[in-house]
Amino acid sequence: MAFLTRKFLSVLASASIDNTPFILCKSIIIPSQSPALSNNNDSIINAISDSFKKTHNWDALTKAFSFVQLTHSLVQQVLLQLKQPDHARSALNFFYWSAKTQNFQHQIYSYCIAIHILVRAQKIPEAKILLHSALKSSASESTGSSVVESLVGSYNVVGSSPLVFNLLVQAFAKSRMFEDGFEACCYLENQGFCLTLLSFNDLLHGMQKSGENMMVWKVYEHMIKKRKYPNEITIRTMISALCKEGKLQVIVDLLDRIHGKRCSPVVIVNTNLVCKVIEEGRTEEGMDLLKRMLQKNLLLDSIAYSFVVYAKLKLGNLEMAWEVYEEMLKRGFSANSFLFSSFIKAYCERGRIQEATNMLQEMETMGLKPYDETFNYLIEGCAKAGEMEASVRHCEEMIRRGLVPSCSTLSEMVRGLCENGDSDKANALLTLVLDKGFSPNETTYSHLVTGYGKEGNIQQVFKLYHEMEYRSLSPGLPVFTAMITSLCHCGKLGEAEKYLRIMKDRSIPLSEGIYEALMTAHLRNGDKIRAGLLHNEMVARGMKPCN
Repeated sequence: MAFLTRKFLSVLASASIDNTPFILCKSIIIPSQSPALSNNNDSIINAISDSFKKTHNWDALTKAFSFVQLTHSLVQQVLLQLKQPDHARSALNFFYWSAKTQNFQHQIYSYCIAIHILVRAQKIPEAKILLHSALKSSASESTGSSVVESLVGSYNVVGSSPLVFNLLVQAFAKSRMFEDGFEACCYLENQGFCLTLLSFNDLLHGMQKSGENMMVWKVYEHMIKKRKYPNEITIRTMISALCKEGKLQVIVDLLDRIHGKRCSPVVIVNTNLVCKVIEEGRTEEGMDLLKRMLQKNLLLDSIAYSFVVYAKLKLGNLEMAWEVYEEMLKRGFSANSFLFSSFIKAYCERGRIQEATNMLQEMETMGLKPYDETFNYLIEGCAKAGEMEASVRHCEEMIRRGLVPSCSTLSEMVRGLCENGDSDKANALLTLVLDKGFSPNETTYSHLVTGYGKEGNIQQVFKLYHEMEYRSLSPGLPVFTAMITSLCHCGKLGEAEKYLRIMKDRSIPLSEGIYEALMTAHLRNGDKIRAGLLHNEMVARGMKPCN
């Protein structure tokens, strides 16, 4: 065996690479378990790597090494023999040759060695191609080998460049593997590698184009936390994300209320991020972001102060919010309608309606203009506190100013009026806002139907039901409950049974209240058989009758 190996090496050394193919006896086979193979493995690796340095002729190389049984270890060692930049082309040639002519399935680790070699040699286009192939191969492999971990693991072995990790993140972005790309960023940063702003911009751009707006803001927040501050390209992408969400005008209006002037795109973007984080209840994180932004002049002081007050209010600390507000005024910053509205909301949530009303008056005395949310807080707060006259008064004033209440606000006021037996007033206000472009939801109608049902006004119940269907609003359990209960009280059992059938046809869940109303009405009419059937049906549905 030693004689054969020496002869094999002699043939390799004497062969003319350019003109003469290697001449090897195909009957020479080196068994995989042979001690000679183990002893001369380095010689075979050297022979293969030397040959690929001298020629790119696949036919000659295949004839020379057709008898060699490739292993992952052997392939990786050959690649490492070719890791110098001068031999990068030979390494790539060997990688493709082994895959194409030998049908060899490369491990992810082998891909990563080859990628490092190419990046080190500044062969970026070739490295990008291999990166995309590696990501595709990794996604399909049952072993789930990680390209990121393999690239990190082989980084020092090859003596690579950090550029490789930026190319990886860009490959994730191009492949639309956004979550994997972001996880890779976090992993690489934890390993001590610093990614460029270009890589983050590519990731953000890909996410934004694909409509992954939640991921866009998650990545942007991560960037600020890691002191990877935005450039013009970053801000352009984030503004596009705001437009796609339909939130750009919302943030512009918010800044107009706080600052009184139009702000730069970077301030708009950062305002949205801070506002978003605070709204999610991550107040401390929002304050940390504010500090970083102020250090880099990414946000204005007046806006930052307003958000600190707002954050204190979100935490329920009204006294501390007032302290920060007073400090803000002492430092020469002006009060603004956003802060006044935030205080009004806080007072309304605590049921301190008089103080909220006083703040509205003070706000207007100072020349600050209330806006839609200011009135929404007051209307809803008054309704929840049972002060329906004040709630209606604020609603009428809001409409007079050309503003329209939110769905939840109007629904809360309608609920209060209907519970007080003033369904006509609630319906009249609904008609008024409908003319202003208001779009009611099922909750608004369900309160009205319930109110009219309690008052025994069946005609209005039917009218509202048909109005809902005309507006393509699907009546749900609350509306049907109110309708069937009202019909039962009026003795119109035929109509009540009709709407019971409609509920079943539409697969709307039935309630104990509906069955109880129907059974009581049938018993009142002396129809024990129908009442019994409804009782049995109720039990079969897993409900518990009262009697």
